[in-house]
Amino acid sequence: MAKLRILHMYPDMLDLYGDSGNMEIISYRCKKRGIDVSIDKYSLGQGSSTDFTSYDLIYLGGGADFEQQLLADDLLSCRDNIMEAYKKGTFILMICGGYQLMGQYYKDSNGKKIPGLGLFDYYTVASTDKSKRCIGNIVIETEIGGEKYKVIGFENHGGMTENVASPFGTVLFGNGNSFGSKSEGYFEKNVIATYLHGPLLSKNPKVSDYIISYCLSRGGNIRPLEPLNDTLEEKCREVMLERLALLGSVKSE
Repeated sequence: MAKLRILHMYPDMLDLYGDSGNMEIISYRCKKRGIDVSIDKYSLGQGSSTDFTSYDLIYLGGGADFEQQLLADDLLSCRDNIMEAYKKGTFILMICGGYQLMGQYYKDSNGKKIPGLGLFDYYTVASTDKSKRCIGNIVIETEIGGEKYKVIGFENHGGMTENVASPFGTVLFGNGNSFGSKSEGYFEKNVIATYLHGPLLSKNPKVSDYIISYCLSRGGNIRPLEPLNDTLEEKCREVMLERLALLGSVKSE
């Protein structure tokens, strides 16, 4: 039986807007296909005892400034181990606060600079006006698994992320990496970083299956997956896309 090993980092601190549901979706879609899934939880202070390279997927959800400040030093202590796992092909999925912490730094609305892991070149600076936030439904278009796909989510962030070399997608509705941005998130073969909550994977089954396929291959040829009945998910997606189209933004596929 195929098996997928997941490390869910700081689930007790990074879980805005149901982000932990992303791991429930991965687990559900794997088990429907007879793929065994194990999910280990990483908490503060476990760095020296954790072999990050043994995992197929490392996941970080979203958190507010307070939580990010609390765990920043602990996350930095894991930098070399996470970097090694990334280089060896472990998939890294990051939502909102997790996305920000993997960059160069995050500067909050009070001007306090929180160092990031520096795995990627982007950085994030929050507006000094705390009332200014990118908030609401968002749709982006990306190319995943060789196909164009509309990704639906919900964003709520005051941080503006800049210097993104490889965005996750093009913004069709919403803001994205910064106010009025045309790009959202960060994307590599084994990395998806995004501001999309919702949770992301419940609304976007093709994104979930891309991650599962990659993890099963660990950087080799993407493994074809047995199709699942996603009729309900697709009807929900159509409703949301049609609703946003009424606002003059996106046309449903």
